[in-house]
Amino acid sequence: MAQLAWLVPLFPLLGFVIIGLANRNLSKSVTTLIGSGSILASFVVSLLLFFEKVSQPTPTTVHLFDWITAGNFSAKFSFLIDPLSTIFLLVITGVGFLIHLYSSGYMHEDDGFRRFFAYLNLFVFFMLLLVMGDNFVVMFVGWEGVGLCSYLLIGYWFENTDYNNAAKKAFIMNRIGDLAFLIGIFLIYQHLGGIDFNTAFNITNLANLAKGNPSAITAITLCLFIGATGKSAQVPLFTWLPDAMAGPTPVSALIHAATMVTAGIYMIARSNALFSLAPLTQDIILYVGLGTALLTASIGLFQNDIKKVLAYSTVSQLGLMFAALGVGAYSAGVFHVVTHAFFKALLFLGAGSVIHGMGGEQDIRKMGGLRQSMPITFWTFVIGTVAISGIPPFAGFFSKDQILAEILAHKGIGITAVAMIVSLMTCFYMFRLLFLTFFGNFRGTQEQKHHLHESPLSMTIPLMVLAFLSTVGGFIGFPHGIGHEMGIHHWLDGFLAQSVVITPNHFTAGQEWTLIGVAVGLLAGIIFWAMKTYVTDGKIPVKDSEMEGLQKVIYDKYYVDETYNRLITKPLNQISSGISNFIETKIIDGGVNGIGHFTKWLSSGIRTIQTGNVDLYFFAMTISAMLILIIKLFDK
Repeated sequence: MAQLAWLVPLFPLLGFVIIGLANRNLSKSVTTLIGSGSILASFVVSLLLFFEKVSQPTPTTVHLFDWITAGNFSAKFSFLIDPLSTIFLLVITGVGFLIHLYSSGYMHEDDGFRRFFAYLNLFVFFMLLLVMGDNFVVMFVGWEGVGLCSYLLIGYWFENTDYNNAAKKAFIMNRIGDLAFLIGIFLIYQHLGGIDFNTAFNITNLANLAKGNPSAITAITLCLFIGATGKSAQVPLFTWLPDAMAGPTPVSALIHAATMVTAGIYMIARSNALFSLAPLTQDIILYVGLGTALLTASIGLFQNDIKKVLAYSTVSQLGLMFAALGVGAYSAGVFHVVTHAFFKALLFLGAGSVIHGMGGEQDIRKMGGLRQSMPITFWTFVIGTVAISGIPPFAGFFSKDQILAEILAHKGIGITAVAMIVSLMTCFYMFRLLFLTFFGNFRGTQEQKHHLHESPLSMTIPLMVLAFLSTVGGFIGFPHGIGHEMGIHHWLDGFLAQSVVITPNHFTAGQEWTLIGVAVGLLAGIIFWAMKTYVTDGKIPVKDSEMEGLQKVIYDKYYVDETYNRLITKPLNQISSGISNFIETKIIDGGVNGIGHFTKWLSSGIRTIQTGNVDLYFFAMTISAMLILIIKLFDK
């Protein structure tokens, strides 16, 4: 079956080509069939590949053709099918298909419906290329492709200048990380002799490099990590992701849940053999991840745009995933990628359903009481909120519990407390979002109230499927200690053992129950606090103009964008303006124009002797001949 792996990226590529070329000649129903059907076909093939790897987890390389050959360098266009890649294939195609189906209803009235589906198909194609590549060059092609598609999708409504600026911001900030990633690939080739995974992750090669030049491994892994901070929005390259909300809501779900932002996690997990030999880099990953999670979780506490709350939640959850990678718990990081894809796609699509029902309104201060008018959206949103908060037995509980246990085992109670605070903040702002949106009295206009309605089946069916996955998806990673006592194994750790290093977990059932008990007790207190504040007391967040003090600082995102603008953007613009005005205008243009003026002046002078007088020409010829004869005489 692995030899048919090339079909997985081929289907969405064909979907993009057909929709892109046919465009206006396709009806919206046919466009939906092609766009969604191509992803469904990829999901079916991915499912078959997954089942094959469950029974036979040995990695399989599928060579398609020799691609680049230059001297000693060669890069093949080949795919690696192993447990890690099949997990990501299922997430990308499975959740991606649900988002495509949802988009058919959400974007139905949009004039660019066909263009939108073409972009979605191309996005999925590049993401599949990224996770299937057998070497860093193929991975990098997919890496750059999703960056391009994110630009196209975030700026999809290109008539709006602010949306275009958000798209450019995402593209430029990703380029910073991409440059570091590219340098890392060069270093891998220089020090390890190849960019294919078999060579780069060869145990003997790595052992020799670690013994002879350990700083090289640190340099390589730091470059790769900087690349990951761009794609997965970690400090300091995180500000593009909240601005990516400019795109349509299905785009937000696709970027934040199933595809682009998980690319950095995948790349580090795939390169775990390198990172395991770079303790300094791992510590940096841990602290950057926790710092990002804490910073963005605090920002989420005061946001009032329903999509912005979820955006900062995404950055915060990615920070926890990086923290897991930083302690070597690669499987725990991938586990949270999977569960996060379920509940975050559910929450974003639920938010889209709310926005659809509210006629485009995104401010939660103008909502309230929507649970009566939108029952399916409400109950699925509840499941998503409970899952992301880490409440058992929903999906987020299992993956968060494993991350906290791994951090506690490797770094102690202090670092674990920071991760726990992030989880408590997540619980508070998510229940704040839930209560303000669906409980209390409706605070919108009468026209909005009159038009409130549940979304169509094309939008609610994906919500229900994702709600189911958010409920049961965590059982693929049952806690080790408790599971050992109950005879239940951590399936995902066992499955990924062929692809990533699995850190031994020595927690007893009693220790895990204690950790769970403390976490659940604290979460219950947070939920009670949020309910009392926003349901019982009916508190509504103040207007933007009325915010002051620390609340305003946090609401304005700690002025990170303003700081970047003052320290980086403005100086660069001034330097560029100076170069344009002086070097470009005066030196380059002045030089070119000066040559033109000199030529014109010279030709004007020479032209004066072209009088058309034959006597003058004869006189000049005579004088010239005499001068030539005199010169010849003097030469003798």
